Order: sequence, then structure tokens, then C-alpha cells
Amino acid sequence: MTFRGPTLADGPALHRLVKRCPPLDENSRYCNLLQVSHFADTAIVAEIAGELVGFITGYRIPGREDVLFVWQVAVGPEARGAGVGQRMLLELVRRVDGVRLMETTVTPDNEASSAMFQRFAEKLSAPLARSPFLSSAEHFEGEHDDEILFRIGPLDADLLRQAQ
Repeated sequence: MTFRGPTLADGPALHRLVKRCPPLDENSRYCNLLQVSHFADTAIVAEIAGELVGFITGYRIPGREDVLFVWQVAVGPEARGAGVGQRMLLELVRRVDGVRLMETTVTPDNEASSAMFQRFAEKLSAPLARSPFLSSAEHFEGEHDDEILFRIGPLDADLLRQAQ
């Protein structure tokens, strides 16, 4: 498995990957192209034999440059259960200079994502705090589940270098 930064050419493959990864929100193709271009410095691709099997998009929160917000994590069915999500998270945090905290949101019923971020925090001996963030009723008019904010950190640079 190889990890690399995304390129504009990865946009269509990212779009196809997300479609194969419910319950992820399917963004427009245009949004996926922005993810692989405008957010390339805070994103990562996982490939096996030249095929895109995983992707993480993220960004630095404006005004909080030491925070990496993980926007979306996708791991194709063919690569699940092999720790691909964990490895991508670790590699991404190592690549983005100056990150002390990671934040993301997870819906309450997404046990796989919750477990992945929990394991990531444990691997780095980092605190993980959960708090309500976006309400289904208030923010999504009942058309999307609640989103719970996960805050991991502070991240220890020495543990990041040593982690497998």
C-alpha cells in the first residue's frame, strides 16, 4: 500500500470511492475536485496496485492553524479491516506541519468511524473528547443525523514519529 497527496486527476476516483462507502455523504463531483486540489495539502490517498482504496480529506480550521479538521474518511470495501483508515490518519497528521489537535464529526450510529478515531487517540495516548456539534433538528431540518464533534489531542510529536 502506498500513501501520497492527491492530485486533480484523483477527483473522479474519489467520487466513485465515496459512492461505495455508505453512509458517507456523497458530495458533488465539483466538490470532490476541490477536495483534491484546494485541500490537497491536508488530504491523503491510499493506493493498492495503482487503485485508489482510501482517501482522507481535511483542512486547517481558519484562525486555528494548529487544528486539522478531518472532513471525510473513505476506505473501500476491498481494503476494510486492514487498518487503512488508521494508517492514513497517522500519515496525514505527520505530513501536515504544526498540527497539535485533530477534530472531526461523526454521526452517533457510525460505530466504525467512532472506533477508528478512538483507536487512533489510544495509539497516540492522546485525550479524545466528544461533544454535541450539529443537531439534526436545528441544523439539518431533520434530513441528516446529528454530528458529534471528536477532539483528539494535544498530539505528541514524539509519539507521532514512533507510532506504527
